[in-house]
Amino acid sequence: MRRLLRTLLPLAAIAPLALAVAPAQAATGVSPARGFAPRQLLVKFEGQRHGQAVRLGPGIGVRQAARALRRNPRVVYASPNYLATASALTPPPYDPNPPPYDPNDTGSLASAPEASAGAGGWIYKQWNFLAYDASKAGGMPVSPGGIDAPGAWRNLIERGRPGAAGVVVAVLDSGIAYRSFGTAFRRSPDFGPRQFVPGYDFVDHDRVPLDESGHGTHVAGTIAEKTGNGVGVTGLAYRAKLMPVRVLDANGSGNALAIARGIRYATRHGAQVINMSFNFDCGKRVPMVDEALREAFERGVVTVASAGNLDSETCVSAPATGPRVIGVGGTTEGGCLGDYSLAGKAIDLVAPGGGVPQSRCPSVAARPVYQVTLQPKSTSEFGIPAYYVGTSMAAAHVSGVAAMVLASGAINPVLPPAKRVEVVTRKLRQTARDLGLPRTEQGAGLVDAAAASGTYPVFAKAP
Repeated sequence: MRRLLRTLLPLAAIAPLALAVAPAQAATGVSPARGFAPRQLLVKFEGQRHGQAVRLGPGIGVRQAARALRRNPRVVYASPNYLATASALTPPPYDPNPPPYDPNDTGSLASAPEASAGAGGWIYKQWNFLAYDASKAGGMPVSPGGIDAPGAWRNLIERGRPGAAGVVVAVLDSGIAYRSFGTAFRRSPDFGPRQFVPGYDFVDHDRVPLDESGHGTHVAGTIAEKTGNGVGVTGLAYRAKLMPVRVLDANGSGNALAIARGIRYATRHGAQVINMSFNFDCGKRVPMVDEALREAFERGVVTVASAGNLDSETCVSAPATGPRVIGVGGTTEGGCLGDYSLAGKAIDLVAPGGGVPQSRCPSVAARPVYQVTLQPKSTSEFGIPAYYVGTSMAAAHVSGVAAMVLASGAINPVLPPAKRVEVVTRKLRQTARDLGLPRTEQGAGLVDAAAASGTYPVFAKAP
């Protein structure tokens, strides 16, 4: 494995600062359990385009070193290399005898995904994709928590961009089961080999960002799982290109350095949307990641992040709180907030995350979000598990709909890159369905795929 961090001993050797820092008492580093990588610091000096990672010498405390560096006027930022974790609720214990794979996208969707109530078994699992209004359902069942994907599919077919064809969505996550590799890894049966553009693995530092946990494959499935192929279930932007960027390990954990590099990689390599279904600890400022997010915005990339889940967080946290990021809370099958969904100013939208609703919800419907992904403890066996719940799943819906908006032709291509991001974000917000909840809980409301992918003259012109 290539070395990612510079080893600088002692700390006084970091740049020409002549900085004196006393050793930390009774420790040479810190445990990752405390929320940041041991003996690692992310530092940016005046005049540098990007920050850099440094490794601290023995006896130097991470927090102490960061505080000392921040006192120097030539230091733009100095922070620990904070850890982030995937924003899905903890699954049940591993079942050594999982149920068999249950495909239910029957193939009758091949020519028109929106066709009929008998279109395929997916409609009985994917409550989250159905219309919420019978007048828009076209004979399909109605779901109070649905976002009307069939209506959006119709819109894009009419515009000659079915399934958001041509849009590139980067999935920063635990990787994707996007190809077979050796005897250990198999491509998901509900992805096609031509759905992907090259990505990168910032955990193992190679060009094969394969999933080792299932989380990234599930998220990618919501965004762009194959539709009308007779296998599994469906995806929103089913003809979009996916870019797998691995920044989380097999345990769903990653660090700020890898995530910042992943954002910059996706930005440089043509991503138009970046999905981030993970969170740092509550209240942590992550300047290196914010720096990368600003660059993404300036280059016209829509960034979407999960808000975090109440089981592991107490507040909406980075990267959802980052600059120009669309922060997403989670809703249930009954169209209510999930009992895990957090409140805060950084909530821009809510989207289906499944799971148990908050107690004030009139509906007790509590199904998860279904997609084809890896079975537990496997990188080659697949199923449609019933335990993926949380704002990880919610963010994926918004990323898929953002790809649809970009493909819809409603955004004037002559707008400057940053302005295009603003218009996409505004359209998602202005077409969202108001759930009657406080702004800090629902943002602008529940994302509506059909309304967002429609063309309105107000969005065809520069604001």
